Amino acid sequence: MAFTLATHILLVPFGVALPFLTLLLHHRGLRKGDEAALRLARRWSAVMAVQFAIGIVTGTVLSFEFGLLWPGMMGRWGDVFGLAFGIEGWAFFLEAVLIAVYLYGWRTLRPWPHFWVGVPLCASAWLGAFGIIAANSWMNTPRGFTLGASGDPVSVDVRRAIFTPIFGPEYWHFMGAAYMTASYCVAGVYAVGWLRGRRDRYHRLGFTVPFTVAALLTPVQFMLGDSLARAVFHQQPVKFSAMEIVWRTGTHVPEYMFGILHSDGSISGGVKIPQLDSILAGFSPSTKVQGLTAVPADTRPTAAQATLVHWTFDIMVTLGSLLVLLALWYGWIWLRRRDLPRSRWFFRCAAVAGAACLVCVECGWITTEVGRQPWIVYEHMRVSEAVTGTHAYGLWTMFGIVVVVYVCAFAAFLTVVRRMSARWRAADAAGDAVRQGPDGPDGPGQPGEPEEPESEIPYGPRAMSGTPGPVPGDGGRG
Repeated sequence: MAFTLATHILLVPFGVALPFLTLLLHHRGLRKGDEAALRLARRWSAVMAVQFAIGIVTGTVLSFEFGLLWPGMMGRWGDVFGLAFGIEGWAFFLEAVLIAVYLYGWRTLRPWPHFWVGVPLCASAWLGAFGIIAANSWMNTPRGFTLGASGDPVSVDVRRAIFTPIFGPEYWHFMGAAYMTASYCVAGVYAVGWLRGRRDRYHRLGFTVPFTVAALLTPVQFMLGDSLARAVFHQQPVKFSAMEIVWRTGTHVPEYMFGILHSDGSISGGVKIPQLDSILAGFSPSTKVQGLTAVPADTRPTAAQATLVHWTFDIMVTLGSLLVLLALWYGWIWLRRRDLPRSRWFFRCAAVAGAACLVCVECGWITTEVGRQPWIVYEHMRVSEAVTGTHAYGLWTMFGIVVVVYVCAFAAFLTVVRRMSARWRAADAAGDAVRQGPDGPDGPGQPGEPEEPESEIPYGPRAMSGTPGPVPGDGGRG
């Protein structure tokens, strides 16, 4: 389950945010008659479709694993929080239909109706994330039921089961992470191109639009993360103790950056900042922070688990702080010069910002899941009560099959995207040759040269220069 989730979560930010980024450029292309923006939008929509196809494979495996690996949890609690998975399933189905129509519409629909067909894609992505986060937040703060005489849940209140106390902070923090990650990753592709000397408008626009979205979201996301940590402090104090490796309850609790917690409560390594943990938790040094020893040893994470959670939390905070500095760097230069930074170091940092976000996403899920141990449903069901009774050899066989499937799926994804990228570069080079011609820019060109270098492939807009045709927004066929 850890392997499946850690792999699938790498695709989720693109499924959530790439439709928005695509439509952002699509709208710009139609409103301003911008050929480069339309070309980017159409190419990104192709990547979006490939990513969605791979997500179907990884997501389907993940959904089956809930029943195969955790029959105790699903059998007992499925009626309480199963609606959240149903919402995600309907959103997934809706997104599949809309992506198909949006891709087909590039050659068949009029420009503005085609754009509006794609707008619900964003809503379906938000709805899918809503279902998944509702299920996860319920596992962290279970509500909406009472326990009958047999110990099984009865009198289910669906509204309370979905909108649990931690749902809001967790949902908005996840959505911010998804949009940031997708935006930084997409911008990073064009940052690499910029470093390799590709300074044309196509690469400039491909970098500027997603990076601006990411830069605007980064400080907001930092505040959303702080809000979620404070919600954990109030709703899951033991998890907060693990995140901050607080051993004994008290006030004026110091903050440790990294460090290793030992089973006797001692901490080695790391940087100790006096009183900061209490200040961050309650805005005052006198804020009382519950320690791990406030609960029995069998109802809290072990020292090793707490150290893991603490490190993933600190890695996430550290990388998030560095991304805030990168966003401020970009914003400062843009406000001063209305231009991109000229430093190659800026573009080097931008090129790796997406990878840093993916690391943060992984760390966030590890913090969420491991910090809840030993509970799979917080304070109601242990992992040991929920897990399947299948023999070890059966689990290892299943794990091996899943690894093979995922490796093949991701290899196919990378192969297809790289081949599309190569064909797009060839099409751009052919288009440049047509526009330049032997007599200079916009010359007549050689007889027999293709006027529409991308017309033979099912993605990327047909070249708009050199041939008469409908202008985006004129009501003609695209």
